[in-house]
Amino acid sequence: MGTKKVNLRNVKRYSEEFKRALVNEYESGKFSVMELSRLYQVSFQGLYSWIYRYSTYNKKKVTIVEMSESSTKKLKDMELRIKELERIVGQKQIKIDYLEKMIELASEQYQVDIKKNFNTPQSSVSGPTEKR
Repeated sequence: MGTKKVNLRNVKRYSEEFKRALVNEYESGKFSVMELSRLYQVSFQGLYSWIYRYSTYNKKKVTIVEMSESSTKKLKDMELRIKELERIVGQKQIKIDYLEKMIELASEQYQVDIKKNFNTPQSSVSGPTEKR
């Protein structure tokens, strides 16, 4: 008599609360189906069936079309944009610091408070003013 090998398949059961939470994350737009599938180690087919069952606007006859890696690409583009803006802000701050130092040095050398006089209106060059 030979021994018979039996492979038991692990079956995961998910609570309705968990399923609804994943559907809500999908509907928020933060994650794609594939990202949620990888993140929570859930089959994407199962996730689609949960979306059809629990979603407020995705029902069975609606086809869900996602561009692959679209959310990831958007995130990377935003990170690059943030880095670029931070670089620009840093350059502007250096320029501001430089100009403030130049104003300070000019004020010391010429004994004129340039910052104080900066907001005063310019005098007209049309000629001398008459005294009344």
